[in-house]
Order: sequence, then C-alpha cells, then structure tokens
Amino acid sequence: MSRLTVYRDDNPEQVLIDVSSPGEIAEILKPYHIRFERWSSPVTPEKNASPDEVLRVYQPYLDTLMGETGAGSADVVCINADTPNLSELRKKFLSEHTHSEDEVRFFVHGEGLFVLHLRGRVYSVLCTAGDLISVPAGVPHWFDAGLSPDVVALRVFTDKTGWIAQYTGDTIADRFASNF
Repeated sequence: MSRLTVYRDDNPEQVLIDVSSPGEIAEILKPYHIRFERWSSPVTPEKNASPDEVLRVYQPYLDTLMGETGAGSADVVCINADTPNLSELRKKFLSEHTHSEDEVRFFVHGEGLFVLHLRGRVYSVLCTAGDLISVPAGVPHWFDAGLSPDVVALRVFTDKTGWIAQYTGDTIADRFASNF
C-alpha cells in the first residue's frame, strides 16, 4: 500500500504526517509540483515479462504521459536480487541528487521509496504497483529499492540519454536511512 511519511529534515524520529490514501498523498505533494497518481490497468504484465512486453502493455498510458510531459523515451527498469552490481546500484540511488529533467516513474510490480528533501522537510513516499510519481527537475531526492529489492518500473525521459544524476553532496540520506 502506498504511504507518505513526512519528517523534519533535522529529526528522522519526528513524524509530522503519515497518510496512505493516494488522494491525500497527491494533495500533500501538489504544492511542490510533484505528481502522484494511482493508475489502474485492465492488463498487467507478468512479473517476469520482457521490457518490450511491459512497454507494449502500457503504451496507451505512455503515449498520453509522454505527450503531456514532452518526454522523448521510455524504458523499463527491473531491480531484484539477481541485478548485477546491486550494492553499487543501490548506493548510487541512495545518495541525494537532482536531475535536469523531471523524474517520472510508474511502478508495474513491487515497491520503492522515493524520498524528497523539500523546504526543511523529508517526504518519504512508498510507491507500490500502480503508482505514478513525477518529481520536477531540480528537486533533491533519493530512491531506495530496499534491502531485498523486487521492483519493475517504467521510466520516462525527455533527454534520450536516460538517467543522469547531479549529486548534492548532502549526507541527509544517511540520516534518514530506512530498513525498507
């Protein structure tokens, strides 16, 4: 189940907000221009479907989304226990960073934690299968696929070179480490 937990950025123990309704999550994130939606699809590909099959199943959604965002490409990322160089990949995603374009993700299977650092607060968004999140360019964040990852997600890019991070150098992600 999706969940949003908000903390002060100087106190990972103090919960300010904790909600699990997709509508409430969307409303709380909306002032920051973060898009959060729950999609339902009449067809969901098998967990072990090829990336091409996942893209085919979601093509109608992608066409609409890419038209709205001006995105130029989409791909599928699968992160699980068999992912090569998993510990290095996890470390890369767990460091606070920004992007020069919006980061758009749709969770096909599994779950992942998008953590946003906004105006003295940390917004921890647990995204599950069926969730779409779009984080605007320049928003500091990190991503946690978990200690035992098992996630399949669509990624949408404007820049066809794909995922490029600009690391902030802030160690806040270390202070808000999860046991997810």
